Amino acid sequence: METKELENYKKAGKIAAEVVEYAKSIIKPDMKLIDIAEKIEQKIIDLGAEIGFPVNLGIDDIAAHYTPYPDDETLATGLLKVDIGIHVNGCIADTAFSLDLTEKKQYKKLIQASENAVESALKLLEKNPDASLSEIGKQIQTEIQNLGFSPVINLSGHGLDEYDVHSGITIPNYENNNSNILEKGAFAIEPFATTGQGKIYEGAGGNIYKINELRNTRDPTARKILEYIYEKHKTLPFSLREIYKKFGSIARIMLKQLEQQGIIHHFPQLIEKSHLPVSQAEHTILKTADKIIVTTK
Repeated sequence: METKELENYKKAGKIAAEVVEYAKSIIKPDMKLIDIAEKIEQKIIDLGAEIGFPVNLGIDDIAAHYTPYPDDETLATGLLKVDIGIHVNGCIADTAFSLDLTEKKQYKKLIQASENAVESALKLLEKNPDASLSEIGKQIQTEIQNLGFSPVINLSGHGLDEYDVHSGITIPNYENNNSNILEKGAFAIEPFATTGQGKIYEGAGGNIYKINELRNTRDPTARKILEYIYEKHKTLPFSLREIYKKFGSIARIMLKQLEQQGIIHHFPQLIEKSHLPVSQAEHTILKTADKIIVTTK
């Protein structure tokens, strides 16, 4: 990793940490999700970074891949996951936290489970940067199970590359007997804990898209939208909200058309199979030749 790239990853992480603190300060029960998302995304811009992916806001059993659509009236309630992506010249910081918005704070322990898991995994890697993927997964699984919950086994941490949020390697949230180690690079450690089965399924689209295959489309409006997306985001995810604000109501039709042509991908919501609440915690790390750097703290 070149010096400039390393500095960009560190800058993205520093801004991400500031955005997390800002998000925690503004989110209140029954606040509209669309207001939360837009305030957070604007804060990213104000601090001098770019949006790495639309802010994910998952309530209760929605583990990931939901961002508010235009005029979304959904309110923040229950157990809310806030997943934030930031980039500086394509170098990404990916971080997440969970909030208990219930009156009785009934999810405090479940949130603690995912937070304990990510912190324990980070400590393991700081002590032993060459810990195996299975050892990382075991650490996460043990912390979650110690509090009486289950890790979500078909969600995982992941590699980060320039303009690529999910690249290469996956980092398990359970012991999986994989003896491989993390090579040098950027990675997201991302445990999910649940009172449910510990598996997710793919639901309806969550209003988050990315370019799947950049090629020509015959419709001039669709072509104009595609050109805008690539210029602004390259291969990073983007939201229906953004395209709607830029191009108006035709955005829905054009994105659907581009999806049907296989040019863009619409991410499905990831939902816990038994429809029980899920908590999430996440930090980004850099592995250099001799150490682990946590960028998002």
